[in-house]
Amino acid sequence: MKKILIPLLGLAVMVSCGTAKTSEGASAQSTQSVSVAKGDKAFLAAYKTIKSDELKKNLYVIASDEMAGRDTGSPGQKKAGEYMINYYKSLGITPPKALGSYYQKVPAEFMKKRGGGNLPDSENILAFIEGSEKPDEIIVISAHYDHVGTKNGVVYNGADDDGSGTVAVMQIAKAFQEAKKAGNGPKRSILFLHVTGEEHGLFGSEYYTSNPVFPLANTVADLNIDMIGRDDAANRGKQYVYVIGSEMLSSQLKVINEAANKKTNNLELNYKYDDPADPEQLYYRSDHYNFAKNNVPVAFFFDGIHEDYHKPTDDPEKIDYPLLEKRAQLVFATAWEIANRAERIVVDKK
Repeated sequence: MKKILIPLLGLAVMVSCGTAKTSEGASAQSTQSVSVAKGDKAFLAAYKTIKSDELKKNLYVIASDEMAGRDTGSPGQKKAGEYMINYYKSLGITPPKALGSYYQKVPAEFMKKRGGGNLPDSENILAFIEGSEKPDEIIVISAHYDHVGTKNGVVYNGADDDGSGTVAVMQIAKAFQEAKKAGNGPKRSILFLHVTGEEHGLFGSEYYTSNPVFPLANTVADLNIDMIGRDDAANRGKQYVYVIGSEMLSSQLKVINEAANKKTNNLELNYKYDDPADPEQLYYRSDHYNFAKNNVPVAFFFDGIHEDYHKPTDDPEKIDYPLLEKRAQLVFATAWEIANRAERIVVDKK
């Protein structure tokens, strides 16, 4: 996650505060519209493919010293990207046809104009599963795969930030692909978007939203995952996740996420950082923000600011893999409902 605060740029928000497992006042009609259920065999079969051991296997590669901290445009980041692409190829998940490649180049000049200094060219990585009934409607599941590189000869591995989100997106993609192979693919299309340049200024997601492969008008939601493998001091030992921004543009997204949570792992959903007055200003500090400012509903899944944030001690052995699994499963369950419900979620807040 980006450490330096992002300017607010005048975005008006509608927020909720506090910690809760369900939204107060959610309409019965909205709640009844959620189709995720423990009895849904197709959903459960896919959901169960998201496993802590595979998350761990992939993260020990993505966050290894061999990747040299995955700084934007660095050889280590490119090596991590190659590993991710080979994973998608092994699953039979292809890039978007309109792009013709897993890579979307993010030019050095684009980043330099936005304060990126002398960063080299880099790439977003895109994998895609086409919807069976409404292929032109797109759900984005995003995470940044860059980190801060090496400083004074010390590798900053970024296992939680955002290796955890990176491997979660990969596993969620596998779950949707397994469902597709079983004849239960998503009705809407899913774009698995690994963005670059987040740590330097949300550059990859800004480039994508400025040069979208699919029209932003057709983009239903962005579910953004940035740090979901640890806990913070305020929630030590709890089964929780922070959810940020889920009701700022749509009255339905938060309801869907809470219902999906309740019918799966029932984590504690913490809304502390939905408050725009919170000094951390986290709503503006990860890649979902570039979708939100383009009027695309978002939900940002996050574990908090822990003691190893942006330190060389953010290593894979410190990840809580069972909790990482549960959080990834929640994102999958939410995406499943958004992808398969009869009506597209509304944008009814500004």
